[in-house]
Amino acid sequence: MNGGGRAQPIEPAAVPVAIVHVVDDDEAVRDSLGWLLEANGFAVRTHASAEQLLASAEELEAHAACLIVDVRMPGMSGLELHEELLRRGLGVPLLFVTGHGDVPMAVASMKRGAVDFLEKPFNAEHLCAIVRQCIERSEASRRRALAGQPARERLARLTQREQQVLERIVAGRLNKQIADDLGISIKTVEAHRANIMDKLDARSMADLMKIALLAAGG
Repeated sequence: MNGGGRAQPIEPAAVPVAIVHVVDDDEAVRDSLGWLLEANGFAVRTHASAEQLLASAEELEAHAACLIVDVRMPGMSGLELHEELLRRGLGVPLLFVTGHGDVPMAVASMKRGAVDFLEKPFNAEHLCAIVRQCIERSEASRRRALAGQPARERLARLTQREQQVLERIVAGRLNKQIADDLGISIKTVEAHRANIMDKLDARSMADLMKIALLAAGG
């Protein structure tokens, strides 16, 4: 106990550090990338396979992150890992590296959301610049998700039917159109609209649109 003095201030919670995850089956590549990134101030985790990364995937949700993934690996390939992460809703910024130049593969990966595609050997300065961009993107995404959490909690108050009505309101549908869409009366639509406004603490259509946009992460 502090003998009658002033109460000690509560230390603010530490902000989770951003982590760069290196996924490559080549130990020498993992080590060299780890040393390079740590020398440039990044926190790094290395993984010998895609499966090893997925076994600790919860860390991808706990921190801002960037993935550096080899395209061709035994077992699950880098491209298959990317697909699995997308399937799980883990849209972590990802950079592919490979020793096998393949332009069609590069184009396909970029279309699926990969940030970049580099051939080995690559320029260290260029790599670090891209990693910084990935981390900034991840941090911005996490901020948007946190900002939208209160809105998502409000939306969880709605019944399934009210959510269906809200989706159509946001899409710009009129009451009569919503009634036709859902096979209900216009008066029922009006009642649902009133309930939605009340449950979401929305005072205007502008409030309603803002809540829906925040909940969607925009």
